[in-house]
Amino acid sequence: MPPTVAIIGAGPLGRWLALSAARAGFRVTLEDVMPANLHHAQEALRAVLGPDGPGMVGQGFSPDIKIAKSAGDLSPEVCFSDGYPISLVSTIEEAVRNAVLVIDCVPDELESKLEILWLLDRMAPPRTVLATPTTRLSIADLASCTYRPAKCIAIAAEASALTGNPQAGTGNAPAARPEIQLRTTTQTAPETIALLDHFWHQLGFTPVFQPDPARQP
Repeated sequence: MPPTVAIIGAGPLGRWLALSAARAGFRVTLEDVMPANLHHAQEALRAVLGPDGPGMVGQGFSPDIKIAKSAGDLSPEVCFSDGYPISLVSTIEEAVRNAVLVIDCVPDELESKLEILWLLDRMAPPRTVLATPTTRLSIADLASCTYRPAKCIAIAAEASALTGNPQAGTGNAPAARPEIQLRTTTQTAPETIALLDHFWHQLGFTPVFQPDPARQP
């Protein structure tokens, strides 16, 4: 079974990450506590992945999908198709249960990041890597507030740099892959780097790992 990636937040970035990861061969759970956001995500993904959508033209895709309301509703049929599984769930616990990687899409603000990492750290399995998009905050400081600093990493990219690139996330390998910056700490484990390297390569990027500048001499 393909590894599961959990995306927290079903806004534009979350939907793009979910779609891109599914196209790249990962199982995806897309979470949002707001039912309206899940509904918008459902409609947006169906528009892209339907039989005549731009993402799956001629590939026989079935857009049959429902939103999982509880753990009891979460099942293999809660997805777009066997090839592009995206489950929509309404709790973080459901989203991270089987995830090897979690990416949050909360605002790039200290309070928001600390709150989501606190929740993820306590709900996700010990093996799960936590990746947080931030261009303003120190991943070393954020990671130190968790029980898994070796499994925390920052995605140092603006949302517009990801979602605005028409070639990124297609699963294809363009001649010149766009780079994506990832920030590490002195505690970041090699397996954490390896997982993120594989993930972003699958999405069509060239990941570039750099130490957290806030922790450099």
